[in-house]
Amino acid sequence: MTDQTIRHVPADLPGRIQHYIGGAFVDSVDGDTFDVLEPVTNDVYLQAAAGKAADVDLAVAAARDAFLTGPWPRLLPRERSRVLHRIADLVESRDARLAELESFDSGLPITQALGQARRAAENFRFFADLVVAQSDDTFKVPGRQLNYVNRKPIGVAGLITPWNTPFMLESWKLAPALATGNTVVLKPAEFTPLSASLWAGIFEEAGLPAGVFNLVNGLGEEAGDALVKHPDVPLISFTGESSTGQVIFANAAPHLKGLSMELGGKSPAVVFADADLDAAVDATIFGVFSLNGERCTAGSRILVERAVYEEFVERYAEQAKRVVVGDPQDPRTEVGALVHPEHFDKVMSYIEIGRTEGRLVAGGGRPEGFDTGNYVAPTVFADVPSSARIFQEEIFGPVVAITPFDTEEEALALANGVRYGLAAYVWTNDLRRAHTFAQAVEAGMVWLNSNNVRDLRTPFGGVKASGLGHEGGYRSIDFYTDQQAVHITLGAAHNPTFGKAEESR
Repeated sequence: MTDQTIRHVPADLPGRIQHYIGGAFVDSVDGDTFDVLEPVTNDVYLQAAAGKAADVDLAVAAARDAFLTGPWPRLLPRERSRVLHRIADLVESRDARLAELESFDSGLPITQALGQARRAAENFRFFADLVVAQSDDTFKVPGRQLNYVNRKPIGVAGLITPWNTPFMLESWKLAPALATGNTVVLKPAEFTPLSASLWAGIFEEAGLPAGVFNLVNGLGEEAGDALVKHPDVPLISFTGESSTGQVIFANAAPHLKGLSMELGGKSPAVVFADADLDAAVDATIFGVFSLNGERCTAGSRILVERAVYEEFVERYAEQAKRVVVGDPQDPRTEVGALVHPEHFDKVMSYIEIGRTEGRLVAGGGRPEGFDTGNYVAPTVFADVPSSARIFQEEIFGPVVAITPFDTEEEALALANGVRYGLAAYVWTNDLRRAHTFAQAVEAGMVWLNSNNVRDLRTPFGGVKASGLGHEGGYRSIDFYTDQQAVHITLGAAHNPTFGKAEESR
């Protein structure tokens, strides 16, 4: 760990952030704003326009007009692809600045923020290529019919994004929505609006027509709620908490909107006795403490076979104590500051609960030398029973629970014994066990002898309380388009004959 001797503040920070509607930056209709804090000091460093229903109405109207009358949905895929590649080029050329602002706004370590900025560029490049390579099904009934699928953009896509790795997760939704010809209204998380405000300039420079991209800042219960309920927004893509997902599901139901929701997680990392313990310790340390522990796929429950349990716990705790906590802008930092004091208080409350539920072997509060800001020492609890709240509930911070097991059946029961089902990680050198366990575990994604390394072509999503639907690769293309089946008769029509009974008499 380091102390707070380094304090870097980006140059040219804005004093306020506006909405972006119909190709122009605008204030809220009622002039309202909200404070934005930076997590190292929790000082207010800017005001952002606080969007409400009236602002969402304007943004949706601009997006709908761009969809109905503008060129974007009618461009050839190759033409849209060129714009998306220009967006990717611009993001790559500005990755250092984007990372600097993201790190300052969210508390992410600068090196990890830089990786997320580059991933954002890759998301646009990937979907720029995929939309050109996209092929749809054609079915031939010999001598009778040709049937094919015609894929069409749906309309205005409502995108609601979280505060962890915000710029990258915004790109994850923006890229496929735009690639397929939709127009969008983005509602970023209120804790981290800074990097979202940069999209407008990037899109303008890349040549995206006015009205195709619209941005409304604001609170989820105001701007987000209005977007979900808006009758002219036929689909919503949301990433965030499971409880918020339940509200969105209910509010979208009267309009029968298309929904894609990537929600919370409490993912298990299962370590069998035959695993490579060096690799397993490294991967599980990274899996829960990278991105400050503020990641939906964090392996925050580590299940370890009893034969190696004590060795694993000892090694894990000692390595966790050496994880470098520091200023987010310091390239040596491995864990920065949590995003907001509200979230800091939540994580700290779980640590206090954990003291009564497990054996504290590392961390347990503020790191030494960090008396202010949202800093939490990487915290490890061992001997955690499956009934414990820190085993069952998503903490979303640098806190991990370690639990022993004796049999493969017990490990599976523990892995599946929570309401979530987003990711799972399995460490074993037994190939049969690896695959059978992966197929039995209740998780949308499983990594075998690997940390979270994801190919953009694969589906991303969870089961149970972790989500509804999948995005990624062709699943994103499916979500953001309507698939219309077209049937063509070849040659003479083969129709059943009704209503000619009189003629035959």
